[in-house]
Amino acid sequence: MSTDPTQYDYLAAEGVESVQVDTNDLDAMKSVYSRLKLTHDIAGLTGFSGLDESVYVTVGKLCRHFGLPGPDPASIEKGHDKFVQRQLLAKAGVPIPDYRIATNATEVESAAAEIGLPVVVKPVMGSGSSGVQMCRTVDEVAEHARHLLGGRHISQASPPILVEEFAQGQYITANMMGGLVVGIGTGEFGPPPHFVYREYSFPALLSNDENARIADVSLSCLRALGLGWGPANIEFRWTKRGPVVIEVNPRLAGTPDPELIQLAYGVDLVDEHIKLVIGEKCDLRARHSRTASARFLTPDRDGMLEEIQGASRAAAIPGVTEVKIYVHPNTPFVRKGDYRDVIGHVIVASPTRDQTAALLQQAVDLVSWTITPFRT
Repeated sequence: MSTDPTQYDYLAAEGVESVQVDTNDLDAMKSVYSRLKLTHDIAGLTGFSGLDESVYVTVGKLCRHFGLPGPDPASIEKGHDKFVQRQLLAKAGVPIPDYRIATNATEVESAAAEIGLPVVVKPVMGSGSSGVQMCRTVDEVAEHARHLLGGRHISQASPPILVEEFAQGQYITANMMGGLVVGIGTGEFGPPPHFVYREYSFPALLSNDENARIADVSLSCLRALGLGWGPANIEFRWTKRGPVVIEVNPRLAGTPDPELIQLAYGVDLVDEHIKLVIGEKCDLRARHSRTASARFLTPDRDGMLEEIQGASRAAAIPGVTEVKIYVHPNTPFVRKGDYRDVIGHVIVASPTRDQTAALLQQAVDLVSWTITPFRT
């Protein structure tokens, strides 16, 4: 079921049946489901979204209505609002950055002054690092607040902006399924002030004690938000005071986390999620132990992206499991400071961390692109 099935080109390629329906209209979705139920034996119901996480609230409500296994919609809704999420985590004693909520430019600047620069200024709703920026000066805070309040990233009414302490340290992500930690990885970002992903690796290079601390805090997050069912991924920074929770996402992580976890541990998160959805037990035991990494391809300038070369040569290297390019040649490219700055990725897996790193660099070096500056 989709508001616009044509946006998913793989539906036709895979022969997947689709129904066009306004996915923001719960009654319309119930009606479609009831109609399908007359002719199909429906085993379960789930959803996915790269951006609009409110789809998981709808999924939860539909599952409750039709008596199917699924997430608690109230818990998903609470996690969807970053401010409410912060409040619940703080109340439960989960380590989080210092934060303030702001509804106008004056409040944003006051919050930044109270917390101390640098701060991260971001919308209360959203994903993919859209509208998220590190601000190192008072002028940067004021400028980004004006940008967000200008409505380019905010569709909701107040409270629109979260101002929080910049938690400095290694970025760590924990992928959960039904209250169990399946895999812990690390990530790197491109240059500030934005948070555009550069590289992801599984497993994270952590001691047994550090792994245990991440797992412990992750479970505390799920308890605090009432998220006991299904997938979740939790983002951390390992700071001077240990692991600090940046965000809890009550859903499967997007590409490349599931692919990297399958390569590193032999656990297919998508399959295991589907098992839960249809009322079966999932098996999250690791089948093997390897190292898997992904590098994101991000141009460093705006212009006409004329051609991308070397992808097939990179894909032919033993150990390279995927080279994926998201954009077509002769496409205008303008950096946004979020997920839209990424034009592709390379994924590599091998028995050792050093070998994976070397293969990844070798593959990435083969991929190149030509960008011609826009005519002014």
